[in-house]
Amino acid sequence: MKLKRRKEEIFNIPNSLSLARIASVPLIIFFLLLPNKLSSLFAAFIFSAASLTDFLDGFFARRRRTVTVIGRLLDPMADKLLISAALIMLIPLNRVPAWMVFLIVGREIAVTGLRGIGSSRGIIINASPLGKYKTSFQIVATAGLLLHYPYLGVDFHKVGMFLLWIALILTLWSGMVYFIQFYKILSEGEE
Repeated sequence: MKLKRRKEEIFNIPNSLSLARIASVPLIIFFLLLPNKLSSLFAAFIFSAASLTDFLDGFFARRRRTVTVIGRLLDPMADKLLISAALIMLIPLNRVPAWMVFLIVGREIAVTGLRGIGSSRGIIINASPLGKYKTSFQIVATAGLLLHYPYLGVDFHKVGMFLLWIALILTLWSGMVYFIQFYKILSEGEE
């Protein structure tokens, strides 16, 4: 009975969607290794479909009341892997400046580390609405940069770069908010 319950905790619909998001990363990388219009379209399609699972896993977790400890770790990790891998792969294709990717990925690593430190001290740092906006802008910007080529008269590279600038501002801003929030919680605990 205990094994069955553990399997259900790991292999529920929300966690399966997060695992699917992680599994999509090698496919996106594969298509970006073939830099042409068709492979960029496939990479953008897979990335967009995988990004959609981010919204679906949260919906199913709340609706079915299957929020688990594993899910709380797996979901943000899947988001970070998906977005970071796509952005890193766009650097050698000259579709995104390396320094922007460094700041975005660096912030993700720093906040993840901060959450780990907080967790070890019993401090829970929940995702903020600002962090959710940041993720949304990162996803849409990255999808545009993956498409890269003009379609239907729209220059997706320019649109993606414009949105990436907004995502960068939100990324740095929300990162600062997390660190300030953590510092305040830590200071209150020492009083």
